[in-house]
Amino acid sequence: MPNAVEQIADQILVIDAQSGKREAFDMLVSRWQKRLWRHTLHLTGSPTAAWDISQETWLEIVRGLRRLNDPARFGAWAFRIASHKAYDWRCRRGHECPPPAEPEHAHTVVAGQAESETIRDVQDALRCLPAPARTVLNLYYVEGFSVAEIAGMLKTPEGTVKSRLHAARIEFRKHWEALVSVGPAALPASGKEWPNE
Repeated sequence: MPNAVEQIADQILVIDAQSGKREAFDMLVSRWQKRLWRHTLHLTGSPTAAWDISQETWLEIVRGLRRLNDPARFGAWAFRIASHKAYDWRCRRGHECPPPAEPEHAHTVVAGQAESETIRDVQDALRCLPAPARTVLNLYYVEGFSVAEIAGMLKTPEGTVKSRLHAARIEFRKHWEALVSVGPAALPASGKEWPNE
């Protein structure tokens, strides 16, 4: 979760962007683009799809920004838009588990082969989870949102978010351990055994 100074800066940028200041909107894009892309990558497993979805997300943000009543909710609102667009993308493809696809930049700062393999294994295991599981894990562990914030984004009770996090951790652990011990062949072809959101 962003620190208090970053949250205040984002709120000021949102207010300025709502009043038509182009520079403020450009700064919002520069501050949030990478996070939204990374989030949609977690949901789709495709760097190309993540790019397309994040661009569609920004188009929707442009259309709806003036209607956002609480500037402090910008991050949750943007992530909700991106999540819905990623779910739509998955629906058009029959909810299949995307094949492992590595972002081009994933290994540029990784030191050592073992660390690279661990990152690859984690990413492969995440891709085999259904979208709702990937969403809560990404929002909680990668993006640092609280359970309450995630509940607001997903429009579900906090107890439901906690249950999803618990179930997602168990399922992730199962896939990751299978990958580490046996290799990618141990992973299921798709995440269809999970209920869709």
